[in-house]
This record gives sequence, structure tokens and C-alpha cells, in this order.
Amino acid sequence: MTEPPEPTEASTVYREPGVRWAAVLAGPVFAFFGYLVEKITGGPQHEIGWLLVGIGLFAVTAPWVHARRKFLSVRLTRDTLWQGREPLVVRRISAVTDVGAPVGARVLGGGWTVPRKYDELPLKLDDGTVVLAWARDVQALQSALARVVPPKDTQSKKDTQSTIDTESPKDAES
Repeated sequence: MTEPPEPTEASTVYREPGVRWAAVLAGPVFAFFGYLVEKITGGPQHEIGWLLVGIGLFAVTAPWVHARRKFLSVRLTRDTLWQGREPLVVRRISAVTDVGAPVGARVLGGGWTVPRKYDELPLKLDDGTVVLAWARDVQALQSALARVVPPKDTQSKKDTQSTIDTESPKDAES
């Protein structure tokens, strides 16, 4: 089975990037301010040292940001829910609200547990299994999923209700 295509920005309904790329600038900005403090105070200046500190912090932060963006991003399109690198086709989701989380439910995204600082959102699939989606803002993800997930089998519910209504008087007479 082929995986769904990568979502485009235009088709995205909900998105959490995991971390912003601006985080890689924290190290170089720190090094720049360290250099400025040395220059203002008039003490010995270590231009090369601060440059190496900025480059070193950038080099350590860039893979961290890349990994968080790859494994902790949440993206919802009209067709697919992406939890990290794992896609889930939206048509497979049968319930978003009032779903209990059983012990041992599979966590989307491939981890053993829901990532730290993220909240879980139980989703019921079309085969009856429950999986755990996760997001920092679970209410926003749940409302976005409720807008995207098609209502399941409303016609069969009406037929079942009309059958129950027509059988009830017969049972009462017996």
C-alpha cells in the first residue's frame, strides 16, 4: 500500500510544527550578546571564541529542531491526519468525541507513549480499535477533526429508529 502524499499548506486544516526553526537562532544570538558584553565592558575580546560558541550551539540545535519537526509535528488535512511520520487516513476515523482510552491503546506516531508535554486524544477507528492521537492543543485538534471526519452512516440510524418505533406498539399489546 502506498502512503498518502505529503500535505500542502493550502490543504492543511490543523497544524502543530513540533518546534519552530527560530529555535536554532538562540545559540548564535547568545554568542552575539556575549561578544557585545565583552566589547562594551572593555575587557579582553574573544571574537573567535564567541564565533565558535555561536557555531557550536547552532550545530547542536539544528539536528534537535529537525528531529522535533519530523517526529513531533501534527498536521491534519481533509484526507489525512499526520502524527509525526505516521499517516492515518481520515476515512478510517469513526468517532472523535466520547471515546474512552483503553489501557494499551496504540499511540499514533510510533512511540510507546504520548510524547511529553502533549495531551492524548482517543480516536475510534472503523474496525472498532481505539488509537491515541496527541497534540499540545487537544481541543483545537478535536474540533478540527470533528469538522473533517464525515458523519458515519446516518441513514442506517434513521432506519433503525423507525424500525424500533414501529415495533414498540406491537410489543406493548402482547
